[in-house]
Amino acid sequence: MEIDKFVTHTCHEFGLEKQRPLGDGVVTGYGMIGQRTVFVFAQDFTVFGGALSETYARKICKIMDMATELGAPVIGLNDSGGARIQEGVRSLAGYAEIFLRNSLASGVIPQISAIMGPCAGGAVYSPALTDFIFMVKQTSYMFITGPEVVKSVTQEEVTMENLGGSEVHSTRSGVAHCTADNDMDCILKIRELMSFLPNNNIEEPPFVPTTDSPNRIDPQLDLLVPTNPNQPYDMKELILSVADDQNFFEIQKEYAKNIIIGYIRLNGKTIGVVANQPAALAGTLDINASVKAARFVRFCDAFNIPLLTLVDVPGFLLGVNQEYEGIIRHGAKLLYAYCEATVPKVTVITRKAYGGAYDVMSSKHIRGDINFAYPTAEIAVMGPEGAANILFRKELKTAEDPEGKRKELQADYREKFANPYRAAELGYVDEIIEPSVTRSRLIRSFELLANKRQSNPPKKHSNIPL
Repeated sequence: MEIDKFVTHTCHEFGLEKQRPLGDGVVTGYGMIGQRTVFVFAQDFTVFGGALSETYARKICKIMDMATELGAPVIGLNDSGGARIQEGVRSLAGYAEIFLRNSLASGVIPQISAIMGPCAGGAVYSPALTDFIFMVKQTSYMFITGPEVVKSVTQEEVTMENLGGSEVHSTRSGVAHCTADNDMDCILKIRELMSFLPNNNIEEPPFVPTTDSPNRIDPQLDLLVPTNPNQPYDMKELILSVADDQNFFEIQKEYAKNIIIGYIRLNGKTIGVVANQPAALAGTLDINASVKAARFVRFCDAFNIPLLTLVDVPGFLLGVNQEYEGIIRHGAKLLYAYCEATVPKVTVITRKAYGGAYDVMSSKHIRGDINFAYPTAEIAVMGPEGAANILFRKELKTAEDPEGKRKELQADYREKFANPYRAAELGYVDEIIEPSVTRSRLIRSFELLANKRQSNPPKKHSNIPL
């Protein structure tokens, strides 16, 4: 149902008074995805290159206001060259009005942006304020200024694809959350994502019935974690195994591959998944992984989506570059997000959970509700190699066979800490489970936590370490 189809611009400069197309370059309205109302705006590049005017912005603001008041998601199909230069500061004012509404609607209604053409300047900041950004391969671009301006200012020659194409933003910058092969694929993926999300922050996520048994056992999981603690494996196998119908909607698939985020259903209910990926950087937490997961955790918490955390983490990534780039500050974002979250949180430690990274990954100490561990779990301050070198420095110096002594001490440390029983003795792990029964235990846990009520101290807003 289209709204404001007869609206035209009010500019009388530079000959624009002779060009007044109906709708002024943006289609706005509302419709249904399944049985749910959504508001949509679609920018039209054939009208003034999709450039935004004052009235164009007013049309978008109108449906954003309606969506926020009615508790319905907003989906924007973006294809714009930026501000309409002929309107001067009025077009800039229009952008700021949209940015304000993006900010106020954040955490109230889901906001999804599809980049379906070249978007430049102010046209990229509104999508950046929304919850999810979809890009189309080879046809969509996002940049502050295009290649020509970059060349004139910095003398750098770059193509549109290399400056702001879907590959750049899905692998290097982390701006894009999903990429699509074409426009239709993009729209279908948005519809699929919507099937996991609630309409607003008051409602629960939609329930999707399944024929997949909640008591299904997967014996293959007992073989998933290798006996060699340094051998990688694919954590996605565990995610797919426990999910209803092995359906996993992954977010930011190509970015910071050492952590996995996305949505599954457990017995019909949406669950947000955060998982270390031992197959990439050994599952360590670096700057990009921390920020990627932190934003996802905060979105899930804002929209009542329970969190499942799968842990196999040897620690934070070390190195001069990580320290210079602020791993302390960025790593704290993930810690903050988990501490702040009040939705049901279930954690499974599959193997390594070392040092501060153990604390961060939804441990019992930061309000994890139910914490499981596999028999292969190793919960310790650090790995046996490093611990032996520090704890037994003097013994190693005086030993007749330092290397043999080191191996003996490492084996002793591993025997004490390379298992989950110390943590279980202290109540930090609620139960040690066989991997094959993971699905049924997760489902029972989330059903138990369905009516969880937890709140944070009253405040105007928090101050996350940005």
